Amino acid sequence: METSLRRVVEAFAGRRVVVVGDAILDRYLRGRSTRLCREAPVPVVDLDERLDVPGGAANAAINLAALGAQVTLAAVVGDDAEGEALLAAMRGVDTSAVVVAPERTTLAKHRLTAGAQLLLRFDQGSAQPLAPATEAALLDRLPTLLAGADALVVSDYDSGCRTAGVLRALAGWRDLGPAVCTVDARSPAAWRALTPTAVKPNYSEAAHLLGLDAAAAIGRADDVTALGDRLLDLTGAQIAAVTLDAEGSIVLERGEPAYRTYAVTTDVARATGCGDTYAAALTLALAAGAGTVQAAELASAASGVVVRKPGTSVCTAAELGEDDPTAVKRVAGPAGLAGLVRTHRLAGRRIVFTNGCFDILHRGHVTYLSRAKTLGDVLVVAVNGDASVRRLKGASRPVNPLEDRLEVLAALSCVDHVVAFDDDSPTELLRAARPDVYVKGGDYIRATLPEAPLVESLGGAVSFLDYLEDRSTTSIIARIAAAPGGQA
Repeated sequence: METSLRRVVEAFAGRRVVVVGDAILDRYLRGRSTRLCREAPVPVVDLDERLDVPGGAANAAINLAALGAQVTLAAVVGDDAEGEALLAAMRGVDTSAVVVAPERTTLAKHRLTAGAQLLLRFDQGSAQPLAPATEAALLDRLPTLLAGADALVVSDYDSGCRTAGVLRALAGWRDLGPAVCTVDARSPAAWRALTPTAVKPNYSEAAHLLGLDAAAAIGRADDVTALGDRLLDLTGAQIAAVTLDAEGSIVLERGEPAYRTYAVTTDVARATGCGDTYAAALTLALAAGAGTVQAAELASAASGVVVRKPGTSVCTAAELGEDDPTAVKRVAGPAGLAGLVRTHRLAGRRIVFTNGCFDILHRGHVTYLSRAKTLGDVLVVAVNGDASVRRLKGASRPVNPLEDRLEVLAALSCVDHVVAFDDDSPTELLRAARPDVYVKGGDYIRATLPEAPLVESLGGAVSFLDYLEDRSTTSIIARIAAAPGGQA
């Protein structure tokens, strides 16, 4: 994690992104109900508002625009009132490549609500494959759009955009350069010829592809992780981000351990369009040069912004910057930590504690922390101050100052709180936290861990997690020093 998440968000501005897929109109009919209908035992709703917002590929496009990208939407709508309403809602998105097809009706999802209660959804629109003339009109637009694009997002709702011609055109563009390609599709394996940078199925879509129980309520993250290589092979992708609704997401990457993001808690019952937001932020982060973990964390944070809003919504770059978890995760000393832990315990949460220097944050650290989080509900990471690191590691360390180390740790969704300490041991913080589980790396054993008796006397347990092989700050510094022109 060479740069902060905030700098990656700033790099979103001006990225050229093309969205190809099924554009949908999300229409909300909102009102009040105080009586039942005489004809049948159903509520009568007095309408107060009609709201038309982009859905499907159109929602992905408008989220990309809200995050700062220059976006063009290539899709098909009908020559009808719903198509006009959808195009009128596409503020900030270039819709010159949208084909208006007289033989089709626009995809639309109508939702009727009384107060906060969703009463009914009814859908309309053409979902059959595109007519030859309509497909040809769409294909005529693609070469010019894709030339020089930084990224492509495919948003396929199995409603006609996936044709043999579209697949060939997009696969041909992928062969020309290294631009980012993200596929968000009901059937992600159908786009395998694109060799996507990333695919973003939800759990149900991934389960269908892998032969898992799509209705499973528990163990979903473990099931997907166990079949991660197969999912990547079936989709042809380098990265697969499987969203798990309120459980966050599992991010799989070739040659790397699975990474888990954690969703924000919310009382909002509906999260329409969060997957589109996730795909948009993931794509822009990868296009801006972020690593997979950074991109996944940004996508998770963007989804967290949207899930707190009603209906189909977007996350702006400003909101994503404000949602930077660094600002709310920092804890000042034992007293501050003790107060936070009391609040968590009143809510019945299990506290996990670990500590270390975390000098150059690498994949080994991230995997270790993600595993530590699974041992409880709240993960507290105590970080050695600069003077403490020098005493432990020598005068040339730390490479990164405390402020930077705290910032990158706090940006991980698996980390709930970070707190600094200046002593050689986090004894005072352990007394304040009284953790249920104290976690250390596999290079320790209980006999060599001086804090173990204290943790156990406070009622906690000690757990040891293996580090990834060949992943350490020392080895990274050694490789830099050994590189031509390198110096430690």
